[in-house]
Amino acid sequence: MYAIVEIAGQQFKVAKDQKVYVNRLTTEEGKKVAFDNVLLIGDGDKVTIGAPAIDGAQVGAKVVKHLKGDKVIVFKKKRRKGYRVKNGHRQALSEIVIESIVASGAKKAAPAKAKKAAPAKKEAAPKAEAKKETKAAPKAEAPKAAPAKKAAPKKAAKGDDLKKIEGIGPKIAETLTAAGIATFADLAKAKPADIAEIIAGVRGNHVPDTWPQQAQLAADGKWDELKELQDKLDGGKA
Repeated sequence: MYAIVEIAGQQFKVAKDQKVYVNRLTTEEGKKVAFDNVLLIGDGDKVTIGAPAIDGAQVGAKVVKHLKGDKVIVFKKKRRKGYRVKNGHRQALSEIVIESIVASGAKKAAPAKAKKAAPAKKEAAPKAEAKKETKAAPKAEAPKAAPAKKAAPKKAAKGDDLKKIEGIGPKIAETLTAAGIATFADLAKAKPADIAEIIAGVRGNHVPDTWPQQAQLAADGKWDELKELQDKLDGGKA
């Protein structure tokens, strides 16, 4: 039996007892992890294809160790500018061992939904009696709308323009915001390894080693120092 599963933004064809090197996971070494986004399962002549994922399928694995990949040299040159930059990058990886491939692991969750739907029918009966209530009843419902305005304040959605950080484009800024990193202060507190894991699914060679440093300068309002630092960088890399 084999499966095609998405792990940390990448798709892998895996089988039981197979070792796979994936983008760095947050799971500690020696612990088990499960992946639910299974796109295809093959068992002999029988092949099951998801749309896009197979409902209930799951791939179980164990994190063996965390490591770094081979060094990749990135050389950039601008002709007639006297500009040459040479950088090295080692991708943060995790070595995992596939322990199990389950084709219908989440079917047990279906009855739970039916139990939640049953109480809703019982609550429908008191609604007919609620029409006979006095005028004081609608006043009690009015305050329910007020908390909704407080629960969705647009002020919280206003983040900083992360694209001002050298090396961050619109796609990466959108990915970081979706992960809860929406301000310069949030980015300054994040670790480069965690940032690399968040943006693992974004195409391109991104090295966030200097992003927290740039974000701290931006959060402190030190724009001149930030510009001076960015002049020494290329694509966010020293």
